[in-house]
Amino acid sequence: MSVVTQVILNADEELRYPSSGELKSIQDFLKTGEQRTRIASILADNEKKIVQAASKELWKKRPDFIAPGGNAYGDKQRALCLRDYGWYLRLITYGVLAGDKEPIEKIGLIGVKEMYNSLGVPVPGMVESIRCLKNASIALMSDEDAVAAAPYFDYIIQSMS
Repeated sequence: MSVVTQVILNADEELRYPSSGELKSIQDFLKTGEQRTRIASILADNEKKIVQAASKELWKKRPDFIAPGGNAYGDKQRALCLRDYGWYLRLITYGVLAGDKEPIEKIGLIGVKEMYNSLGVPVPGMVESIRCLKNASIALMSDEDAVAAAPYFDYIIQSMS
């Protein structure tokens, strides 16, 4: 949930106006808006490039995934993996735009380990794929934007680990 929404909900729940501290937190949030939208644009505009670079890095590290018997062996399985990479990248843009990890948690992480385990997808492989997405994504950003974006990738990595 964004800072703005949280402040409004908290104030409304207590039937009061937002406090000066809450208004300051909104002001700080708005100051980072340009950076957050820039990061989200970089991720969205370069999704294919990022997913390609990340999958290339992953297959290099884990060729067993695309070898016969691997979870990404064959065109259909590989396409499903790449679809998931794009989905996680989109989740990260939601978190970046909100300035909060809650959209990532609510939309994409509840039950993810159980889902991958039930499908026979190795969770450590998914964790490694998110690391590769992070590497490919931050390579396209300035140092300042990379520092701001990295925690959203790390949150997914930590949640899956």
